[in-house]
Amino acid sequence: MATICFSSPLMEKDITVYAIAGDTHSVLKLAKKNKIPLPFECEDGECGSCVIKVTSLDDKPRMAHALSEKERRTLVAEGLISKQELKDAEINDLPPAYRLACQFIPRDENILVQFTGEPGVGFK
Repeated sequence: MATICFSSPLMEKDITVYAIAGDTHSVLKLAKKNKIPLPFECEDGECGSCVIKVTSLDDKPRMAHALSEKERRTLVAEGLISKQELKDAEINDLPPAYRLACQFIPRDENILVQFTGEPGVGFK
């Protein structure tokens, strides 16, 4: 089971939700289901409005699914992923810190998901 802690200046306090193992719902779908005010527009990985910063809360490397082609293009175009992070994602299977909530499907991991509340603006 994945434990996802959502954190944003838009929220009064952090909210933790659980994703069932084997569930293929994106972080955006989990946020919507739990009424978390994560911004989004296209829900298809093209606009970049649902950018999130993902931090592992475990003592193990981040997991998650690989970057989709749309997510890769959008993160590169928005300057949210470096060439080294892209290389690490493609060659070493190490997901970057910035992802798109509509494309990111958590696996069996405990993560912190941070978002600014401004569409397309990464959390520093």
